[in-house]
Amino acid sequence: MAKYFIIYILAFGVFGIINTEMGVIGIMPQISQQFGISASQTGLLVSLFALAVAIAGPVMPLLFSGMNRKRVMLLVIGLFVISNVVSVYAPNFTVLLIARIVPAFLHPVFFSVAFVAAANMVSKEKVTQATSKVFMGVTAGMVIGTPISSFIADTISLEASLWFFAVVNAITFTAISLFVPSMPVQEKLTYGAQLSVLRKPLVWISIATVISINSAMYAMYSFFAEYLNDVTHMSGKQISLMLILFGVTGVAGNLLAGKSLHQKAIPTALVYPLVFGVIYTLVFVFGHYSTPMIILIAVWGVLFTLGLNISQYWITSAAPEAPDFANGLFVAFANLGITVGTFIGGAFITGMGTQYTAIAGLIFLAVSLVLIIVRASFYSPKQQVKIKESSVVNS
Repeated sequence: MAKYFIIYILAFGVFGIINTEMGVIGIMPQISQQFGISASQTGLLVSLFALAVAIAGPVMPLLFSGMNRKRVMLLVIGLFVISNVVSVYAPNFTVLLIARIVPAFLHPVFFSVAFVAAANMVSKEKVTQATSKVFMGVTAGMVIGTPISSFIADTISLEASLWFFAVVNAITFTAISLFVPSMPVQEKLTYGAQLSVLRKPLVWISIATVISINSAMYAMYSFFAEYLNDVTHMSGKQISLMLILFGVTGVAGNLLAGKSLHQKAIPTALVYPLVFGVIYTLVFVFGHYSTPMIILIAVWGVLFTLGLNISQYWITSAAPEAPDFANGLFVAFANLGITVGTFIGGAFITGMGTQYTAIAGLIFLAVSLVLIIVRASFYSPKQQVKIKESSVVNS
């Protein structure tokens, strides 16, 4: 029981970090007004944060892989607390931007350490279930944190909303300090040993799959509110409720991921793009109707977090010998997928209209299906055994 309590603390820490990254989306209009800047300039708070994460993803977890994991988590969360407090009192937009970019470079470190720590607390049979619980923090941060920050800014002030980010991370810092035991690294892998996983074609196929899956998800999710406003014609309050619905069903997606990836990982991955493709098609067809969209959004939330779990499993299972580095790769290339999907989704909106972001998502899902089939065909567990047997005979 104590182990799962610690896992939930890690999930709350992930929530705090994702909330800092994505929660600002809900307060962009207030930030633009506060500093007298354009919406595109305010967007740098999100895009440059994601870029910093993508750059740091493969490198920073590698550098911190030999340190006591509790100390690393406290270092990262402490930096997020400080940066959030600085954001509250930022005298200009430049200071606010710097206060967000600096901790972003350590964002992948906390993710990597949290996933590895959660996996090390349970038996091998329960690893996927443990990591899916940590992913609950991702869901809450991306979906629930945004409307909460927006609500606080609307009802109290922008500063209060920024304080919300700081308080959440401060609670995490306190909880880790009090309840998480020391986690020294038992066997420190050399940098060379960890980097050697990049020689495996399986890793690169997995990386390409993660980019395509996340591009498929964010080609539409990045414009979730805009789609419901322009196509479904929902009000601001209705859109906030839809975000909450999306987040609640996303928790169910985490629970489903823990069971399905543990029992039937390959079949789950193969079916995923097909089912998600059906949902995107229905969203495209019935996007003008509120009632069907409510039902579709509920299923969409489940599939969204399931996709995150599949992405993380896809890379870490390809490089189990270097878990810290593998999780860093996941964070980096998942963020690259966010960037690519958002860019392409935006291009479809500019060229064809908001409704056609669904087409962009379908294209990326088709690519991910091909990549999943390639890995399932050439790198299935049975195939791996054959390869190993062959190498033994040849030697």
